[in-house]
Amino acid sequence: MMWSSVDFSAINALWSFLALFFLVAFCAYKISPLLPRRFEACRVYILFQDLIRYGKTKQSLKRDDWLRVFDIPKRWFWHFYAISVGWNGLLLVLYLNFIIQHQAYPLWLTGMLDILTGVPGNDSQGRLKENWVLLLSLVPQLSTVLVQLLLWVHSFRRLLECLFVSVFSYGAMHLVQYMFGLGYYIMLGLTVLCCDRMEKGLKSSTLLTQLDWRQIAGFVLFIWASLLQHQSMVLLARLRTGKSGAVETLAHRVPKGGLFELVSCPHYFAELLIYVSFSFVFRGLCLTWWLVVLYVLFNQALAGQLCHDLYISKYKSYPSHRRAFIPFVL
Repeated sequence: MMWSSVDFSAINALWSFLALFFLVAFCAYKISPLLPRRFEACRVYILFQDLIRYGKTKQSLKRDDWLRVFDIPKRWFWHFYAISVGWNGLLLVLYLNFIIQHQAYPLWLTGMLDILTGVPGNDSQGRLKENWVLLLSLVPQLSTVLVQLLLWVHSFRRLLECLFVSVFSYGAMHLVQYMFGLGYYIMLGLTVLCCDRMEKGLKSSTLLTQLDWRQIAGFVLFIWASLLQHQSMVLLARLRTGKSGAVETLAHRVPKGGLFELVSCPHYFAELLIYVSFSFVFRGLCLTWWLVVLYVLFNQALAGQLCHDLYISKYKSYPSHRRAFIPFVL
């Protein structure tokens, strides 16, 4: 969507709501230590903590047995990326067929994009095939292809890391978090196509002539952030493995090395940078994707603060200069 033509589409409303929700959750968590001690036994307070925590940050939470029924193994994180690889790979193929073979989207996909964007596609209006050529000259094809490709690469790398690098303990996440994670990557791929549908006004050009410095900068940032995240995941895994690579312990230890010297969760910071890089690939013009970035910022800020506070409470000698997930800021 162009900044000059802001409307309140369903997709923008969705990401605005999610960003606001996690901002409120972050603020609520930050002020929770100021509440009287009796609130810690309140069911609403416990349910709130149960829904925002996962993995090691959930293990110390005192919960009723009925809440544990909804626990899902955290190691099932790989399901999210498996879904993303399959789904976003399919959307990439459909989009390439759309811009290269001039094949219309399936009706189910067209209908979903119509609802989410409020911008009817030419295919849903039943126009002549010649109008597809006109439509193709108006959409930012290169940006969309690059974001779809980079999103698929990101998901595939994270899938491999979950399966072959990370060493998961017996930590858990809530069933709600699990269902949200499954739907998240489905909606993320649709959001890329929504950005493509709503951003009009480009002059007719080939894919290569659409390339500019912002897309190159976004690609470079994506590579750097991906390497940073991978390095962080390797350092976390080494806390539980020996020199041979075999798992020696599932205990939690203080991470060291790399950007861990500045923040407690550099992998969360890298995740934010990856989504910012997608905005650069969209040339900074897609308001919808900036709303996604806002959501990722507040979501990762909450998760990072939970980990940071756990480290501080558990290790008395934890470095005081470290921030939660953004160096020198948060």
